[in-house]
Amino acid sequence: MLSEEEIRTALRDCYDPEVKLNLVDLGLIYAIATDHDENSTSAWPRQWVKVTMTLTTPQCPASGLIFEQVHNRLAGIPSVSKVEVDLVWEPKWTPHRISEAGRRQLGI
Repeated sequence: MLSEEEIRTALRDCYDPEVKLNLVDLGLIYAIATDHDENSTSAWPRQWVKVTMTLTTPQCPASGLIFEQVHNRLAGIPSVSKVEVDLVWEPKWTPHRISEAGRRQLGI
């Protein structure tokens, strides 16, 4: 079964097109939940993944593209049977959520 860290690593392939930083380092990914898919077989065990995330602003024009990136990136992993992306607005995103690596990349 994929760990939360492996899922976060996969999500580093997903970028906010306006900021040019991956969603993990930008601080948009709040939580990851995963569990065994009870409909999978022992010969091919699979799992479902739920990502709780936010956007930098409720008016984000790239929101559809961002959600599609997250869904498609995780759905493309053979051991994942279902992906759910849950958008939340609390806690509100602020630039303080950007990781140290993200700050270096952005030059801040």
